[in-house]
Amino acid sequence: MRFVWAVVAFVLAAVLIGAGIAQRTFVGPDSQQTQVKIDEPAPFVLLDGDVLRTNPGVQTLIVRGQGDIFGSYGRTADMEAWLADSDYNHVTVDDDSSFAVEHVSPDASAGGEEGEEGEADTGRDPRGSDLWLDSFEKENTLVADNMQLPEGTSMLVAYDGTEDAPDDIVVSWPLDTSTPLAGPLMVAGGIVLLIGLVLYVLGIRHQRRGRGPRRKGPGPLPVTEPIDVAVLPPEERAAIEGSTDTPASADPAPSADTPDTEIEDGEIVDPKENDSKTSMRAKSPARRRRLLAIPALGLTALLAAGCSADSWPQFGDASASPSPSPTVIAPENQKPPAVTEAQAKRILKSVSDTVVEADAALDLDLAATRLDGPALAARTTEYALRTKLTDMAVPAAIPTDDVEVVLPEATDVWPRTVLMLAKSKGDDTEPPVVFMMTQSDPWSNYKVSNMAEMSADAVFPDVAASWLGTSLVPSDSAFLTLPPAELAPAFADVVDSGEKSEFYGLFDDLALNLATSITDSRQAVVKGLADKGAAKTSKAAFDMAPTTDEPISMTTLDSGAIVAVSLTDTETVTPTSSDVVIRFGDNAEAKALTGATESAKGVETTYEFQLFFSVPAQGSTEQIRLLAVHQDLLSVKVIK
Repeated sequence: MRFVWAVVAFVLAAVLIGAGIAQRTFVGPDSQQTQVKIDEPAPFVLLDGDVLRTNPGVQTLIVRGQGDIFGSYGRTADMEAWLADSDYNHVTVDDDSSFAVEHVSPDASAGGEEGEEGEADTGRDPRGSDLWLDSFEKENTLVADNMQLPEGTSMLVAYDGTEDAPDDIVVSWPLDTSTPLAGPLMVAGGIVLLIGLVLYVLGIRHQRRGRGPRRKGPGPLPVTEPIDVAVLPPEERAAIEGSTDTPASADPAPSADTPDTEIEDGEIVDPKENDSKTSMRAKSPARRRRLLAIPALGLTALLAAGCSADSWPQFGDASASPSPSPTVIAPENQKPPAVTEAQAKRILKSVSDTVVEADAALDLDLAATRLDGPALAARTTEYALRTKLTDMAVPAAIPTDDVEVVLPEATDVWPRTVLMLAKSKGDDTEPPVVFMMTQSDPWSNYKVSNMAEMSADAVFPDVAASWLGTSLVPSDSAFLTLPPAELAPAFADVVDSGEKSEFYGLFDDLALNLATSITDSRQAVVKGLADKGAAKTSKAAFDMAPTTDEPISMTTLDSGAIVAVSLTDTETVTPTSSDVVIRFGDNAEAKALTGATESAKGVETTYEFQLFFSVPAQGSTEQIRLLAVHQDLLSVKVIK
């Protein structure tokens, strides 16, 4: 019966192992691919996000061509705005889930300054644009894998914007090729195979025991009669009589070392030899069982080791535990943020690298690609001075190591503004820097207009999360303690009038300390003239006023606003009589910027202040707090 069960186990093991191997052998394709057919070439191909989401799973875009292939993804509305003045093919999904390709002609009414100059006619290079959420470039074959584009995003494919885009485009989605029962089936087959081998060995052992040799006793002895010694021949009688005379004790006793003998199947067998054979027969089946079990265990381990994770059931938690999120409720018509946090960090890194390169080469045109407004005006003077004063230090690089705040404007139109706060990890002595940067149109990159160092005693207000964004505050808003347009004139009045200013009590101690330091520097100029004996022959006048640049204001969570303003402080030194001249003396900066050493009518020196304030909401008891300040020499002019 053991043999029958062993055969059943062998058959069942073969079925289980074969089923497991068959599942891994006859696995179908691991992906589903669809070709995008483009009939009319164009410099760009815009694939709608629905194209990539036609099938479930992560998406893979495969583009083949000749040369450097560029790919990027971003918000669909942004990409359509960027392509408004270009020829492109728009790939969408029909009602029957098939791909539809529409050739879109450029909109004559669209286009920024570059488009007006004719760049749209010659093509616009998509590489380096700040509009993309992410971009990548490969030669001949571009593979963008593991993508999961959300709703409202699209994919752009091109070369350099002038050459027709590649037309060999394939979208791929993974298919489920996992065989979670293959591993358990093969392991179960190995176990059943082992059971069958054990049953087979037990059957052989039982059979051998049943058919082994059997010992039989001797048959009945014949009936003996007494021997009459007298009738025997003399020789036999003498031998018998001689043997009876030998004492019983004379027979040699068996030695303890002499083995006893046994009769087995009519032969005399040495007991030691018999014991050795018996022990060999007893040990042999156990050894054979072990030798038979080792291959079965090895086969099972080999089958199990050859199975990947897809060959086993996955008992992991199907749904991850939700993590707490901030309880911020977005309005119903909330616009998307102008940039994502990752996008903003990438833009800031590009801005910093460009400005560093421009600072090293004193290239104002290069700096103008990333700076604007007060920030560019400061660099203009800086480069003019460093051209003649070669020992001047290079401006510190814009920090990008640790971006603490990203506050984008929530909008879908242009211009767009982003506020950032960043600091350097390598040097703790460098203060954090606050930026305001703006993108004027879809075809332009972001430019930093306001930039200032944050005071160590300043406390940055609470702002919305980067994924939510915020809104700009109109310059004439009445919902703040002071409208943004009135903030710079109010601070200028505090500097010029001191405690007599009607706005003096609106500002905090940091702002008042800055105003005092500006006043002290003015007094130092007056004292310097007196020390040189020129108090009677010259006079100094000062005036602080806002620049023509509009303030930039972004709302905070407490209904207040962060406002960036710029002011100029003009210092004018003139002679009191016509026979007196103003000599520059050791003022190397005045000499470098004017190209003169003296002036008969006087000299005008202008300093620029870039300031960031936290302005509370109307009705708040808080003061206007100074957050960051940066001062530059803007110009030195000879009065004519």
